[in-house]
This record gives sequence, C-alpha cells and structure tokens, in this order.
Amino acid sequence: DALKNYGIESSIDDFGTGFASLSYLSKLSIDILKIDKSFVDDIEGNRASGDFVNAVISIGHLHDCEVIAEGVENEMQIKLLKEYGCDYLQGYYFSKPIPEQEFAELLDNTREGEEC
Repeated sequence: DALKNYGIESSIDDFGTGFASLSYLSKLSIDILKIDKSFVDDIEGNRASGDFVNAVISIGHLHDCEVIAEGVENEMQIKLLKEYGCDYLQGYYFSKPIPEQEFAELLDNTREGEEC
C-alpha cells in the first residue's frame, strides 16, 4: 500500500504457476495480473484452459486488477481473450523481443506519426 501511495503499480507475473497464487490477490495490493503463456497456449483446443483463463480474468477484475495475457501468438487467441475481457495482450503475434536501440527508434517513429 505504501508503494501505491507513491504512484507505483505492482503486478503478479506468470500468474497460475509456481508461487503466484490466488492468495496473493487478497493479501497484496496488486494492480496488474499477468496470465502465464502456458495457459494462453492451450485456450484454443482445451476448454479447461479457456475456462481457467476466463476465470482468472474475472477474478482479476473483481480485485480491481488489469489483466495481461502473455504469449499471444495467433488471431484465435486474440479473439478468445477479447471475448473473455482481457485488458492487454502481449506476445510474438505483435512483436518478438527487440534490442533497446531498435525499440527507441520505433518509439521515435511512432511519435512522428507512423504506426507501430
């Protein structure tokens, strides 16, 4: 809470794996919940994964968190995640990791009116 008072947001990365559990949502003042790529990978062909991702998004929103889906790689995943109400998407579908200098140039070009 002290960090939030300074305007610092916090997130839980790789939610659903390892030590990132539901208990943290009720114990900590979290702003952003990032759903691990391993769950996003299976949402197209595995109903249980889709239901899990949908539930995590709903739970995140109930706790006033924005939700990011990691590892988005195709249009069907985008479609499903939008239907589930996911706030943000990240992954290779949009861009592979790029070097810092290339990213800075991309930002400069975007500021000059070009689209990313």
